[in-house]
Amino acid sequence: MGVRLEGIFPAALLPLLLTMILFLGPLMQLSMDCPCDLTDGLKVVLAPRSWARCLTDMRWLRNQVIAPLTEELVFRACMLPMLAPCTGLGPAVFTCPLFFGVAHFHHIIEQLRFRQSSVGSIFLSAAFQFSYTAVFGAYTAFLFIRTGHLIGPVLCHSFCNYMGFPAVCAALEHPQRRPLLAGYALGVGLFLLLLQPLTDPKLYGTAGEGLAGVPEISGIFVGD
Repeated sequence: MGVRLEGIFPAALLPLLLTMILFLGPLMQLSMDCPCDLTDGLKVVLAPRSWARCLTDMRWLRNQVIAPLTEELVFRACMLPMLAPCTGLGPAVFTCPLFFGVAHFHHIIEQLRFRQSSVGSIFLSAAFQFSYTAVFGAYTAFLFIRTGHLIGPVLCHSFCNYMGFPAVCAALEHPQRRPLLAGYALGVGLFLLLLQPLTDPKLYGTAGEGLAGVPEISGIFVGD
């Protein structure tokens, strides 16, 4: 289930670093528009007092701790190893996130109950959320298979919950549009370039071990 000590430090750091590289543009945008938010985030990481304050905030606990841990445990550590022997790793990586996306449909009920928008807008928003949560689920499934650890997907999930979906439209209309869009492009380019090297199973002590009893992992997942 991806809970082990061997290779835990690179499994915690490298997938998170890779995800932060992908979010280079949004991080630049956050530092330009809301420097206090970025500063607060750094204070949480560096200051024990800030951590103590966050741990008493139920919304923070839900978004940054409980949801990432429970969702990755269910949809990656539990579901993925059960699907892989039946479908193969490739189909499992893209099937498992569909359940993950559907699991977020409860937001529709909440929005309809409180009449937060029109019915059409609510369902359009739900379809969009399903799409990007499914893509994110495929990414964390890939990380889980490549690293053999749960901690990387959990930390990446927590980071993405903090960042939210990139505000691409706002970036296109930003006063500093050119450097910002360059940051977006650079982040995506470096992410694609570093995706395989930073998830090499040899870095995590998982090369050749397979996943939960699946003896062969080929193609983009482990092999060159």
